[in-house]
Amino acid sequence: MSTTATTESPLDAYSRIVVDVAEGLAASVANLQVTRRTRRGEARGAGSAVVIAPDGYLLTSAHVVEGAREGEASFGDGRETRVAVVGADRLSDLAVLRADAGDLEPALLGDAEELRVGQLVVAIGNPQGFSSSVTAGVVSGLGRSLPMGRRGGPQRLVENVIQTDAALNPGNSGGALVDSARRVVGINTALAGFGLGLAVPINAATRAIVAALMRDGRVRRAQLGVAVAPRPLPPAVAARLDRRRAIEVVQVVEGGGAARADLRAGDLLLAVDGVPLEDATDLQRLMVGERIGRPLEALVLRDGDERTVTLVPEELAG
Repeated sequence: MSTTATTESPLDAYSRIVVDVAEGLAASVANLQVTRRTRRGEARGAGSAVVIAPDGYLLTSAHVVEGAREGEASFGDGRETRVAVVGADRLSDLAVLRADAGDLEPALLGDAEELRVGQLVVAIGNPQGFSSSVTAGVVSGLGRSLPMGRRGGPQRLVENVIQTDAALNPGNSGGALVDSARRVVGINTALAGFGLGLAVPINAATRAIVAALMRDGRVRRAQLGVAVAPRPLPPAVAARLDRRRAIEVVQVVEGGGAARADLRAGDLLLAVDGVPLEDATDLQRLMVGERIGRPLEALVLRDGDERTVTLVPEELAG
């Protein structure tokens, strides 16, 4: 008597993972409908949202709910609930909602810092209003920077943005980017081109933003009142500091903390509060709410001479 062994093909294994993720997140990703206030009156908007707590908190993209105070979330199983905007942060493109329903099924949040290029990810959302749509792909890139903020207003780089080739379309914003273990590792935010989607990572920094939005409805950030850019250090200074770059002050905002400390365009910022600075994101990481109004020592290189100045950050207006 002969037996025939059944071997699972790689395609079958891939399909099984995608199906498992889709089924596991179906009850946690909502279709979001909001009414925005615009200069021309009211306008309807749509996107997606992810349940992050059983007592009714959902996470979405700030641009999805901009200009809205409330909306309606619906799920693949037919449930519908009203939601209110608890807080939104344009500079990270994250927003927290609170649903009337208190028996929602939260998704498991992961850590995008553990992702690797080439890793399988699944995007779940509601593109073009088609609820609970699922696309799959891989992590195409990590460590991307995504500029956020209004034109003419405060700008900030969302760091470590996830790039994926999982198909994203209008309506996917606010939906979940999920790894093969059903963990939400990102919130889909943008379609940057054909086959190029971007997601705000779930990591320690964004968890802190979400916690602030849940607690206070906003995120406080500090600013020095400078525009900066990375610049190479003079060879002698680079050798002494054992690094190649610092950040150059490109522009000083009149009346800001940097102007009061007599920082000037052309100065090289070597360190602030003892933290070496090599690019703009190094400074950005330091500008948290806890440093507002707190004097900070900065090491500055001007005309070949090092000097220490005291900077007092102000609050960044949203």
